[in-house]
Amino acid sequence: QVHLVESGGGSVQAGGSLKLSCAASGWSSGWIFSRCKMAWHRQALGKERELVSSINSDGTTKYSDTVKGRFTISQDNAKNTLYLQMNSLKTEDTAVYYCAADCPAHNYWGQGTQVTVSS
Repeated sequence: QVHLVESGGGSVQAGGSLKLSCAASGWSSGWIFSRCKMAWHRQALGKERELVSSINSDGTTKYSDTVKGRFTISQDNAKNTLYLQMNSLKTEDTAVYYCAADCPAHNYWGQGTQVTVSS
């Protein structure tokens, strides 16, 4: 069982920055990130959930076209923590952001953290 807890959400003006964190627990240190593909998704009000960024166990990263060049995903294996650095935020980035772990035989999700970007 993997438990994911997001933090770092909040309200910011357009052009600002936020850094989201996702603390992973439940398995031995280092096991989660070595076996699971980690990702950030988001869901805006009235819209479907979408993939924002992902990182494989080998460190390979991917970004959606809407955030490429502005967001950076990273992970700290020693702390079992996933991050999403969000710069140059836009009002359209407003959403609930979810951390996800795609692990062998099961996917896990966090409870989400709200990000609100105002103009």
